Amino acid sequence: MMTNPVRARLLQGQACFGVMAFEFFTPGLSPTLAAAGAEFVLLDCEHSGLGIEGVKAQCAHARGAGIVPMVRIPAALPHLAPPVLDAGALGIMMPLVETAEQARALVAACRYRPQGRRGLGFSVAHDQYTGGSALPKMVAANEAVMTIALIESAKGVEQCEAIAAVPGLDMLWLGHFDLSDSLGIPGRFEDPRYIAAAARLRDAASAAGKPIGWVAGDAAQARAALEAGFRCVCIGHEVMVLRDALSTAFAQARQSLPTVEARPKNAGISGLP
Repeated sequence: MMTNPVRARLLQGQACFGVMAFEFFTPGLSPTLAAAGAEFVLLDCEHSGLGIEGVKAQCAHARGAGIVPMVRIPAALPHLAPPVLDAGALGIMMPLVETAEQARALVAACRYRPQGRRGLGFSVAHDQYTGGSALPKMVAANEAVMTIALIESAKGVEQCEAIAAVPGLDMLWLGHFDLSDSLGIPGRFEDPRYIAAAARLRDAASAAGKPIGWVAGDAAQARAALEAGFRCVCIGHEVMVLRDALSTAFAQARQSLPTVEARPKNAGISGLP
């Protein structure tokens, strides 16, 4: 039966860690993330060009690797969610949520009746192609699927208390770059206007008893986020993580270049010419 340990832990007040994925949609992505200790992968369909067939494959790889597949759909259109759920996703992030009505529509699209109006389709990817009665699968899916409202505009922040209070909405997510841009201060995260908006969003989630998520740039930012009240944290996206790790490694290796070039020709490292 379908389960979502990330949703369960977050709703119990615990923290969870994962990685956003924008580019490297290979069979090895989720097993690699799982080996590193990730609990979920958040597949991006808004900026990456990832389509439904890729989502379906990546959800299967993630579930096989023992991590939770979640998907950011490409627009604030709730009808985009059900096909992604049927493809095997266990969480839906909808971008640019600015009203409680949008949040309610997202919940309705992701839940079977009586909590929502998701259409019924079984013996497909989301239920692992199994047979059996539909009703237990519907109940399990309603308990497993996570609904996430991405708040990334000044209007969304103005409505965040009402959004957070929507029944069935599981989590808020701070979209920091777009929020700063909406405030007219793109990338200026030390500006008091951005700090105040982010704080209001955190307070709204806390008052509603719901977790809030964010994409941290590195481990230090992730620790700071946890201390600030965030409980669902991505450490970068996979392109950023690979690029930054290689940049650091190359820079450290190149620090030795003058020493290596100055060594006598025959003073090689053991085992190398």
